[in-house]
Amino acid sequence: MRELFEAADVEGFLHAREIDGDLEVCHGADDPVVLASVFKIPIVLEYARQAEAGLISRTERLPVTKEHRDGGIGTSGCADEVELSLRDLAYFMMSMSDNAATDVLLEKVGVDRVNATLAELGLTSTHLIGDCRVLLATVLTELGASSWEDLEGTAPERLRTLSVLDPARTSASTPRETTTLLAKIWRDEAGPAQACAEVREIMGRQVWPHRLSSGFGDDVRVSGKTGTIFGIRNEAGVVEYPDGKRYAVAVYLRPRSLGYRLPRADAVIGAAAREAVDELRG
Repeated sequence: MRELFEAADVEGFLHAREIDGDLEVCHGADDPVVLASVFKIPIVLEYARQAEAGLISRTERLPVTKEHRDGGIGTSGCADEVELSLRDLAYFMMSMSDNAATDVLLEKVGVDRVNATLAELGLTSTHLIGDCRVLLATVLTELGASSWEDLEGTAPERLRTLSVLDPARTSASTPRETTTLLAKIWRDEAGPAQACAEVREIMGRQVWPHRLSSGFGDDVRVSGKTGTIFGIRNEAGVVEYPDGKRYAVAVYLRPRSLGYRLPRADAVIGAAAREAVDELRG
């Protein structure tokens, strides 16, 4: 693992486990890490739990307004206001990491409820500080900028001091707790069985093929969630083989470059995950 990560010019943290067994592979597995958009996994779980409990309706429709949009992908980049059901907000949030859909859904289910569920599941090192707007607003505030255009040319040394890159000051977890959460979801232990099944189905529809799934062939089902912010590259998910064996994997990277396109970093997530799973499979 160390050689793989060094060759990709990143600091890497990994945990992989059998979902239906006790074997594991560790590399910095208990170090605190920045979640970035991996924090959307506990949000979609909380949505599914509340929907299954009858506290919210999957078909309730909510508007994605100008205040939610940040110019990103999905509804975040829409020119006009759109309205989606809660289940479609969850789909957009997980499949393409839509920040606006995330914030609308999190407003509905409540960040305090998400953190309470994490605590109930024994994930004491995993917590959320707020939605995407909260996270991104800290960047502008700390750099004294009024818009993202103002950040052009900001020295890397200043960017590295941002709280969104510090697990002690932002939404964070550990690789081991991430795979623990995934294993609980895949074993129907994170909530009602139907809620866990809904999360699994949504996570299986992620569109990004360049990180975790790049390490596996078409015969392996990969369900995952990426996370990206400045110098952070993550993905956590579950790989399921035709023989029925299932493995939860979390790979968190701190690249030494703050570039937007880091193909070696993206690729090493799949390579490291495959190395770990091959070890688990003997």
